[in-house]
Formats: sequence, structure tokens, C-alpha cells
Amino acid sequence: MHPTLNIAIRAARKAGDVIIRHVDRVHQLTIDSKSRNDFVTEVDRMAEKEIISILHQKFPDHGILAEESGAHNEDNDYLWIIDPLDGTTNFIHGFPQFAVSIALQHKGVLEQAVVYDPISQELFTASRGQGAHVNNRRLRVTAQKALPGALLGTGFPFRNPEHLDAYMGMFKAFMPDTAGIRRAGSAALDLAYLAAGRLDGFWEIGLNKWDIAAGVLLIREAGGLITDFSGGENFMESGNIVAGTRRLVPVMLRNIKPHCTDALAF
Repeated sequence: MHPTLNIAIRAARKAGDVIIRHVDRVHQLTIDSKSRNDFVTEVDRMAEKEIISILHQKFPDHGILAEESGAHNEDNDYLWIIDPLDGTTNFIHGFPQFAVSIALQHKGVLEQAVVYDPISQELFTASRGQGAHVNNRRLRVTAQKALPGALLGTGFPFRNPEHLDAYMGMFKAFMPDTAGIRRAGSAALDLAYLAAGRLDGFWEIGLNKWDIAAGVLLIREAGGLITDFSGGENFMESGNIVAGTRRLVPVMLRNIKPHCTDALAF
């Protein structure tokens, strides 16, 4: 295992410990609203602080892009992209679908990834060129080639209600032909599940870099494909993502494109 990945794992587990210590005490936490239906708790901030502290001990000059504290030294060749608690709304409600997400980018290329589920203690990891794993077991996306029989994951555009009509058009296009569509509320875990073969495909509108960075590398290293809604690679900037098996993503794009507005067509 790459030594840098070991540090990221240590940071993710430490953040997971913080989350677990508070999972039965949510009613005692201070919960703030960053925007409509977008919440942050003391636990998000404490978990992020633990992650950054561990990373800075080993890599004091590396840049940080974190959900709660923002960007620090972002122009550095090495940039850690951190979501300390992806699925905060689930956490607040006791819905056990949330995770810690940490990725390392070097000169714009994703190199290391960790997604850690502190409830199940599943640890999803990837190093560029070295494959993806969950608890040391090799991951591989499914062999799904078409929508019939496919299980898709998604997320609602709750931060971008102006895209709701476009999203519903996509949803309706997929629903008749698939085995089902799941919306669990943590994009980091959705992407990890896709890498693990538990989902065949995934799409969502308006995600942030920290939501998807680790999951993108997991899927690539598990043999999957990720694009934006035009089939390009601008998903880290646009937040519009389509992921799945290499045969399924083109099929998904054909269903998505007729419903893309000008704002989504990239």
C-alpha cells in the first residue's frame, strides 16, 4: 500500500471515530444551515479538523480543499480534497448512510482515494494504477451493458431546484427500463458502491469536488467510466456526473442528453 494512502486511511479512521462517538448524541449537537437543505454540525467540523491535523503533520506544505474550512494553499501541486462527513442530513436523522471522503490530487491528477463508512467499517481505497479495494478485497465494476436489469444510483438536485424539471426528465427516461433507482443520500458511498459492483450506474447534478473526488478514482481503478453530461471530463468543475460500466455510460448519456438544459450541457 502506498505510504501516502496509509496516512489518508489513518485520517479517515480518526474522523470516523469522531463521527461514531456522536452518532447517538445528535440531539445534543449544534446544527447550522449553510443553505436550503444543506446542514453542518459540530461533528463535521471536528472530523475535518482531525483529518487536516493528521495530513499537515506529514505533509505541511500540501494544499487543502475541504468542505467546511474551504481552500488553503490550493495552488500547491499536491491538493487534498476532503469531505469529513458526506451525508450530514442522513447523520442528523440517524439514517446510517454517510462516510468520510479523502482524495489526493497531484498536478490535477487524482492519485489516492479513501472512502470510509464508520457504521459498517468498510474502507474503500484506491491508488492510481494500483486498483481499488474494500477492506483489502479487490474491487471491480459489474459487466452490465444495458439498462434492462441495471440498478442505478442518483441524487436529487436539492441545492439547484432550477434543474429539477431536467432531472425529473432524466429520472423518467431511466425508470421504465431499469431494475430500479436508489437515492441513499451520500454520493461518496454511492460511487464507492458502484466501484464495488453494488450499483451498475450513477448520475447526479451539481455535486462538489469533495463529494466525488475519491469516488472518481475508486471507479476508474475498478474499471469503470466517469463523464460529464456531454461525455467529456469536466465533471469535477460542473459537478454533473455520469458513472458506470464502460458499456453502460454511453447508454445512460443517450437518455440524459435530451433533458439537458443549456446550463447542464457540459
